[in-house]
Amino acid sequence: MAQDRWDVVINVLNGPMASLGEQVLRGPVVRIGAQPGPGGFELRGYRGLDKRQCVITAYEKGGASIAPVGRNQVRIAPHANVDWSDIDPLYNPANLSPGCAVHLGPVGRGATLQFVNARRLGEWQSGDLVSDVDAPEAGAAPVPRPAHQVRRIRPSGVPAWFFGCAFLLATGLSISVLAVAVFIVASQVLRPGLGEKYEGEARWDSVSLEENTNLKLEGLQGPFLDFVMRHNLAAVDGPRKVALSEPKVWDERLERYITASVERHARSLRFFDRLEEVRREYGQVILEMRRNGLPEVFAAIPYQESKYESDAQSYVCARGYWQFMPEVAHRLSKQGLDFQVADCRLDGSSTLWTPTQDAPPPNAVVNAVYVRNKQCRIQSCRVDDRSDLVKSTAAAVRSLREAYDDPTLRQSGAIVQLTIASHNGGYNDGRFGREYAKSSNLLPAYRRWAKANPGHEHRFIGQNIRCKSHNTPSRCEAEIYAQTQHYTYTIIAQHIVAACYYGKNYGSDPAFQNYRSYLSSDGYCSALEVPTASEVRARGSK
Repeated sequence: MAQDRWDVVINVLNGPMASLGEQVLRGPVVRIGAQPGPGGFELRGYRGLDKRQCVITAYEKGGASIAPVGRNQVRIAPHANVDWSDIDPLYNPANLSPGCAVHLGPVGRGATLQFVNARRLGEWQSGDLVSDVDAPEAGAAPVPRPAHQVRRIRPSGVPAWFFGCAFLLATGLSISVLAVAVFIVASQVLRPGLGEKYEGEARWDSVSLEENTNLKLEGLQGPFLDFVMRHNLAAVDGPRKVALSEPKVWDERLERYITASVERHARSLRFFDRLEEVRREYGQVILEMRRNGLPEVFAAIPYQESKYESDAQSYVCARGYWQFMPEVAHRLSKQGLDFQVADCRLDGSSTLWTPTQDAPPPNAVVNAVYVRNKQCRIQSCRVDDRSDLVKSTAAAVRSLREAYDDPTLRQSGAIVQLTIASHNGGYNDGRFGREYAKSSNLLPAYRRWAKANPGHEHRFIGQNIRCKSHNTPSRCEAEIYAQTQHYTYTIIAQHIVAACYYGKNYGSDPAFQNYRSYLSSDGYCSALEVPTASEVRARGSK
């Protein structure tokens, strides 16, 4: 007997496919997952999803249901503005109504969809529908499931979405005890084990891939997507955006360094001590990045540069939270920013010095008037806004945008990594004159490498980590200096761990609210064994 065919219409609400708009999926049976097979809906770039995560089945008169494949996690709610950790996963098919939100995969990972409706198109033959929902494990042979056996709740005077989502609540209550037990067992089995914490340091400038690491790379793909790749994908135009949404093509070498650095920082008690001390400043910079449309991972730059110490100063006179050189302050002040360095007293000189150039000279250790014998000569300045967090962060926003808005770098698929590296290695000082040009600046270095490695532009940072340590004097046949090679992954790793600490201890703070999603039993933070603020403060009182 022939009946109308009903297709399924969904929206993807998060991740790299959120910009695709409504997707009309050929019904009556739609398989959804990382690799659902022919005719299925493939979710590219999402972690925590099985090849076939769930099945949506459409029925006559626009009815639809959703069911997990095997033990895969599927949750539904009336809308997406919910805390998914409060909702138990499905263990049986549940009805869908227009507007329902569906979360596939573990909380803090996976994909969130919206069921729009079931739409009539063509015909299909009634009878037994082949379904994955009864398979005991993902990938097992599908089991026939008669279409009429999927229960459908008829609407009444109550809004339609209530019935589909109420089924979830009823089901969840009946199995809540079992669900808790499953989560406890799973968290112990999947938890990679970080290793013992030790005193350590407040920051680490580099790590080696030769060191053993207990963390799994896959577990950190979520925060890498959120803090890095989401912005990278948003910057890319054309078909390359789709290709780069696949985690398997990301900069794996960079990710491996990030993983090793995450473990190093997460085991260091002094790192958490310092995070506690600077949480207000860190949160302030996060909010400023968000207000200016910049990735919030940039808030870890001043941590790496100065540990958020206002008076930190390097031997080449970089100073303040963001460690700006004097000439950078001069250049940004010319752009209308209230950010100055002026009337500085140099040791051994009776006259006051104020920067007048737009960029530091090449090899400032030798050529800068304010450096002698590898020591900063500046004793004091009448005006030095580099130690003002508000003014220096506003300056950082302007400075970071020089690289972040560069059309060439944005099409790389790695704009976040390149912008971070530019804060250390410089963006493109050659624009101020040939005498200021530096081959290690990010734009010329990237152009050289991209020309020699077409199709791999997004791997620029990872493939140019060639020196074993950040303090190696040479480039080790890389396009950028050793310090810059190790700079980017360190900052990303610090922010990944900081998100866990601040989300766990200060999740009500607007700056850190978004980080609470990583704290679920299967979120990546569970592997890092993040201390509580009271534990950190107790250490400081000893």
